[in-house]
Amino acid sequence: MLTARIKAIAGHLPEGRLTNDALAARFPDWSADKILDKTGIAERRIAADGETSLDLAEGAAKALLAQEGLNPGEIDFLLLCTQTPDYVLPTSACLLQARLGLPTSAGALDFNLGCSGFVYGLSLAKALIESGQAKRVLLVTADTYSKLLAPDDQGVRTLFGDGAAATLVEAVEAQAPLIDPVVFGTDGLGGERLIVKRGGFREPSAGADMVLEMDGPGVMAFTLGHVPKAIEQLLARTGRTMDEHDLFVFHQANGFILDRLRKKLAIPPERFVIDMREVGNTVSSTIPLALAPLLSQGAGAPRRVMLVGFGVGLSWAAASVVI
Repeated sequence: MLTARIKAIAGHLPEGRLTNDALAARFPDWSADKILDKTGIAERRIAADGETSLDLAEGAAKALLAQEGLNPGEIDFLLLCTQTPDYVLPTSACLLQARLGLPTSAGALDFNLGCSGFVYGLSLAKALIESGQAKRVLLVTADTYSKLLAPDDQGVRTLFGDGAAATLVEAVEAQAPLIDPVVFGTDGLGGERLIVKRGGFREPSAGADMVLEMDGPGVMAFTLGHVPKAIEQLLARTGRTMDEHDLFVFHQANGFILDRLRKKLAIPPERFVIDMREVGNTVSSTIPLALAPLLSQGAGAPRRVMLVGFGVGLSWAAASVVI
C-alpha cells in the first residue's frame, strides 16, 4: 500500500539569544535558576529586527533540501504553518515557493495554527499523499512570537522563542500506515486564553499594540484536562496502547506542564522527550525540532512515536507515527 512517512526534518534558528541571566536582570524577583526551574528553559532564540517567519522558514527549507540532496523541482506541495506571517496577503507560502525555486506546478498554502499546527500539518500532508495528489510534501513551521511579547510581561517572555522547522513527508510502499489517523480537537470558547487582540480587522492596530495575552492558569487547566482525553481517543481510534509507543513527543510548552503531563499519564522519563532548554517554546516548531535529533540518529529498528500538540485556539491534535 502507498502511505505517507516522515522522511527528514531540519531546523533553523535565529542568531539572537535571550538568556535567563538577561531576564533576571530585567525581572529581579526571578533569578536565572528560578526561571530554569519553573520553565525548563535556559535561553531562547530571538529573531532580529527585520527578520521574519518567512526568513526562518526559508532557512529551514533550504537546510532540509541540502541535507536530503533534493532538487526543489521534486517537491509537489508546500504547507506553511505560521501565526506571524509577513503580510495579510499574499500568503507566505506563495512567497516561500518563489524563494525556494519550487515548480509553479506545486501547491502552496498557509494555515494559521500554533502549538497543534505540526500535527495538523502532518495530517494534511498524509491526505495529499495517500489520495495520490502529491508524492513529496514540504511541511514548514515558523513563528516569531518574540515580536508579539510585551517587554514587561515576564510570564510570556520567559517562555517563547523564535524558530522554524522543515519536514519532508513522502510517499512510500509499506504494509501498514506509518502515520496513523490523527485525532483533532477545538474549543474556540477558550480563544481568549492565548490571544493577540489587536492587529486584525476586528480591532485594527498600527503594530505597536499587537501584544500576546496569556491566561497561564487557564492554559494549564486546559492542557491537563484535554491532553489525556485526546490520547484516550487516539488509542481508541488506532487500537494501540501506550506501551506500544517507544517515545512520546509533546508540544514543548514549558517544563512544568510537561512534567505534570508525564506524571499524570505515567510515562517513564526515558521515553518522554523534553528538548527545549536551549530554544524555548517555539510554538508550531517545538515538536519537529524535538523530533529532528531522533531522525538523525541513523538507521535502526523503527520506533513508534506519539505526537501531541496543544495550545492556542484552543486547539489540539494527537498522532501515532513510525520513524
